[in-house]
Amino acid sequence: MKKTVVFGVTSGIAAYKSVELVKQLKKEGVTIHVVMTASASKMVNPKEFEKASGNRVYTELFDRDFDYKAILKARKVDHIDLADRADVIVVAPATANILTKIAQGIADDFLTTMLLAANSPIILCPSMNAHMWNNPIVKEHVATLQKRGFIIIPPERGMLACGYEGPGRLAHLEAIQEEILRQITYSKSLLGKKVLVTAGGTIEKIDDVRFIGNKSTGKMGASLADECVLRGAEVTLLRARSAVEPRYVMQQVEEFETIEDLQELVRKHVSGVDIVIHTAAVGDFRVKEKQSGKTSSKKGVVLALSPAIKISNTIKQWNPKVTLVLFKAEYAVSEEALVKRAKEKLLESDADVIVANDVSKKDRGFAADTNEVLIVTKTETKKITLRSKREVAKEVVTYLSKALSF
Repeated sequence: MKKTVVFGVTSGIAAYKSVELVKQLKKEGVTIHVVMTASASKMVNPKEFEKASGNRVYTELFDRDFDYKAILKARKVDHIDLADRADVIVVAPATANILTKIAQGIADDFLTTMLLAANSPIILCPSMNAHMWNNPIVKEHVATLQKRGFIIIPPERGMLACGYEGPGRLAHLEAIQEEILRQITYSKSLLGKKVLVTAGGTIEKIDDVRFIGNKSTGKMGASLADECVLRGAEVTLLRARSAVEPRYVMQQVEEFETIEDLQELVRKHVSGVDIVIHTAAVGDFRVKEKQSGKTSSKKGVVLALSPAIKISNTIKQWNPKVTLVLFKAEYAVSEEALVKRAKEKLLESDADVIVANDVSKKDRGFAADTNEVLIVTKTETKKITLRSKREVAKEVVTYLSKALSF
């Protein structure tokens, strides 16, 4: 079935770039309907978008020949009909003005009225002056929109039309197109499933000021949580306070710092979920004697460490029916040794799947944007070669959906 994308265009200088994006989407076999604000139509001739999309461009909420009697007879209103037909709506560029309107629920033209009536995913691609993007008011509105489920593709850094250099350029068209196609092509293989994802690293307090920790940023966990949301799951994300945030809205998000924090949160949520994807980098050691206050830096300190609890080994005890997916990081080992240790962890934890990786290389593992992993079960091993963590997450969840019949 052919998918429909409604493409909103506002009066950012980058509006001309959207013509090319519409052309590219049409080549992908997508039906495109373009909605332009009045100001945008003064920057780019609507006829360019009509030619690119092959469809009429909407610019006015009320046509010149508007007849309410005809509307009542046909029971069809354009902005509602378009909202109903959209599989996804994208606004690119999205100005500071449109972000404010959407966040405040203002509906004073075709685009904003249609957006209020929409039930499909909405992707917003901000583009503006660097100072505008960094303005606290704009930041507040963007945060509000993200909490409400809007997908924000942040602007890039670079030279802007106004002569400034900084954040504010419309995201690369390839990134926007990728997100649009992702939204309209995803299967709902996890619809009805409840998933618990852990992400980021724990810390171990030395005193009331200092701590020891690891290099985990939570990028892999956030990507997996996003992937599960895209596939229809209800996701609860347990993320380290310092970890990156997911792109999509989770059913619930709770934060942790220490091993004990994470243990209690997992215990709290695990009985009510179908799947646990435990990517959090849990510390292996605890400080035996924590100091109160701030330890003096005038003399050396010797820390005594003891082995920490293994949360991964207790999850199946708390919920024997849960499907358990664990991530295991090793350092500078051969692929053969990595598989061996993953299988040992399978037995130790009673997990269903181990996703193992070697974090000794700079282009994968902790803090990197890319990763390479081995998916290890009791019966097989599958390698996912080096690629972005979002692509790895997609591959992992696709594998799990097929292999475990989610």
